[in-house]
Amino acid sequence: MNIHEYQAKALLKSYGAPVADGHVALTPKEAEEAAKMLPGPVWVVKSQIHAGGRGKGRFKEAGAGEAGGVRLARSVAEVREHAAAMLGATLVTAQTGPAGKQVQRIYVEDGAKIARELYLSCLVDRAASRIAFVASTEGGMDIEKVAHDTPEKIHTIHVDPAAGYSAYVGRKLAYALKLEGDQVKQCVALAGRIYKAFTEKDMALLEINPLIVTEDGDLAVLDAKVGFDDNALYRHPDIAGLRDLTEEDPKEIEASKYDLSYIALDGDIGCMVNGAGLAMSTMDIIKLYGAEPANFLDVGGGATKEKVTAAFKIITADPNVKGILVNIFGGIMRCDVIAEGVIAAVKEVGLQVPLVVRLEGTNVEKGKAILADSGLDVIPADDLDDAAQKIVKAVKG
Repeated sequence: MNIHEYQAKALLKSYGAPVADGHVALTPKEAEEAAKMLPGPVWVVKSQIHAGGRGKGRFKEAGAGEAGGVRLARSVAEVREHAAAMLGATLVTAQTGPAGKQVQRIYVEDGAKIARELYLSCLVDRAASRIAFVASTEGGMDIEKVAHDTPEKIHTIHVDPAAGYSAYVGRKLAYALKLEGDQVKQCVALAGRIYKAFTEKDMALLEINPLIVTEDGDLAVLDAKVGFDDNALYRHPDIAGLRDLTEEDPKEIEASKYDLSYIALDGDIGCMVNGAGLAMSTMDIIKLYGAEPANFLDVGGGATKEKVTAAFKIITADPNVKGILVNIFGGIMRCDVIAEGVIAAVKEVGLQVPLVVRLEGTNVEKGKAILADSGLDVIPADDLDDAAQKIVKAVKG
């Protein structure tokens, strides 16, 4: 689960991180009032959407102006003007895709005098099975591009889970960021607060880009992106309360109600599979035969008829889906339950696209018989390779 920048900064501020004062606003009037509560004389007006690259983004609406989703203002009136232009407009960035996202709130923040821009993040390094800090002197830029073009400028420092965070880690970060003097002490303290927030709140990612050095020589968090481990949200009702459903795909929201692992993609072949590994293999083989998957969907090992029905309805609700591949290997999951769920869903929502079903495992013959006797136009497949070829052929004609 992701949260907005203003929410991330409030959370970091509660842990003692150096964050500038700011206020969220839902209307131009609220933005004006927010600016009046800050000293100025420069304010920053930031679009709040769950996507990076806002400063370089562009609005679809002509009335929103040429500037991006992050703008400077040198008067209260200009703050209101920027807010009026951005609120309700659709911001397109490299991370939103061409559809963009509608700006429903903005963040008015006190301006900062910037001497240097740095990059600092904290994440789970699954390869090392440890929490890692990633640091670079190239802050304020596309960090993926920096990693690709100049990997030597990316520094990764792991934290030993047995020892936990220590000042030694902070000093290594300070060295990587080329800080000096009192800035080293500030970096040690900031990294410790970040690590504490990361572990206590079960974060998956905490990214500060940029972390700045002000003209006075102090470190400050200029932007923050935070994501949480969904599986740990039950421990943090305060964090769960920060969820903004308007920023999420409606299909993914619906899937979460049934405990389905669903991620929307850009392709045209809908996939319903049990098991994350099998789902990834299914997506790979679809691509191998020249098509693109429309989603990742794992119904899990103990799905019920109702759960399968809900999964099928979510797939068919995607207008981009031109064909559906159901690939089930029944271990704990029974093939007859899958068959009954598919039939129930088709009878409820109809079947307007080709449907290929591959079943194997527990009660497979019973499941195949249920589908064969249903009278539905289902294309059976013997194995995964056969299923992938059949659905790609059916979609591509």
